[in-house]
Amino acid sequence: MKRISLANYHPGMGPLIDVQHPEDYMKNPTPGSTNIYLDKLVANHKKYLTKGQKYYIICNKGFLSKKAVTMLEYFGYDVTQVIH
Repeated sequence: MKRISLANYHPGMGPLIDVQHPEDYMKNPTPGSTNIYLDKLVANHKKYLTKGQKYYIICNKGFLSKKAVTMLEYFGYDVTQVIH
């Protein structure tokens, strides 16, 4: 699993997706990110993601983003976990 810190991320690298629950995201959004809740993203990955493109996955505590990256790598996506 690839990981980088939020300080090393910049938008030109690829989309930043925050997988927190929408209620949690509204309380503490990650600037520059798009909120797609983990369950929704994994269940509909073909709708939201394109193979061959890089994606950066973040959440508030790191647990959901780690889970998302593990599952999306299994589906063949180029994903990196972003740590606060």
